[in-house]
Amino acid sequence: MKTIILTNFGKKILFFAILLIAGIGFAQEEEESSSPFTVSGSIDAYFRTTFSDAGVATTATPTSFANQTGFGLGMANLIGTYEAGSTGVVVDLVFGPRGTEATFANDVLNGIINQAYAYWNVSESTTLTIGRFNTWVGYEVIAPGANFNYSVSYLFSNGPFSHLGVKADFALSDDISLMLAVTNPWDSNDISASGEYAFGGQLGAYGQYLNLYYDSGNAGGLGFEIDYTGGFDLTEDFFLGINAAYNNNSETDSGFYGAALYPQLSTSEDFAIGLRGEYFAFTQDGFDDVPVFGLTLTGSLTKENLIIKPEIRLDSFMDDNEPFLDSDGLATNNLSSFLIAAIYSF
Repeated sequence: MKTIILTNFGKKILFFAILLIAGIGFAQEEEESSSPFTVSGSIDAYFRTTFSDAGVATTATPTSFANQTGFGLGMANLIGTYEAGSTGVVVDLVFGPRGTEATFANDVLNGIINQAYAYWNVSESTTLTIGRFNTWVGYEVIAPGANFNYSVSYLFSNGPFSHLGVKADFALSDDISLMLAVTNPWDSNDISASGEYAFGGQLGAYGQYLNLYYDSGNAGGLGFEIDYTGGFDLTEDFFLGINAAYNNNSETDSGFYGAALYPQLSTSEDFAIGLRGEYFAFTQDGFDDVPVFGLTLTGSLTKENLIIKPEIRLDSFMDDNEPFLDSDGLATNNLSSFLIAAIYSF
């Protein structure tokens, strides 16, 4: 007979598995008992290969997430919410490589807390939130089910992912909103060891959003970023998303800027196709701009709770920048890849 010894990793996985089963049980009872506790989440995985002209990225991968070749795991996402009257709490847990990178954890096991915050609906038009929450900056998000493209943009990869602090949301009218925030500096998961803080804001008008973020740039801070996110329904089936951003860190003499367009066409209730065309440039340590152009074509097939996303992506660095290796191990400025991803949400 074998003796089973659970490591710390195994114990934590077992604990969260039990939590998931219990949470699903609560969620199933919600229809009968109107429980204030609900559970939702997703899992995603993918297969990715690069074409013969460009093999793999060097140590500096081009964007966050989905950079592995062969079969890769995205993340398992478990979100528990509890609401009692005008107050509530949200705990968003992530497991896997995508979650680890999103939370700036050192290993897969520690990449657990994506969001953990409490909120108070002070009135019908005002909500206060305190804790760790995902960023208000940018067009794309961490959870793959909420993005049209499976891989993410350079703009998203270089901006903030999450914040730890407090924010206030104001619904000024049915179409106008305002958000103000005070947080720790850029992607600090714990305390502000530098003794400095960041400030942010968002002004929304008719589905268009102007986003602001500022920290001093010290101790690895991001500096100043201004970002526009929006889009327009050009027809009933055709949507055009837009993202543009500018960042500057005067302390490190670095920054970035760029813009992306997201035309998306729904061909049926179950299938849509979309393109992301992005121009991005970054500076570092006072050197000249390093421009890159990215083109990503994605299909999205939905079957109940399952989404299948085939995707072709082309990345091309301009000038003399060669951050990739081709199939012969030589430096190149192009990377072309294909992936197919599966995302299941519940």
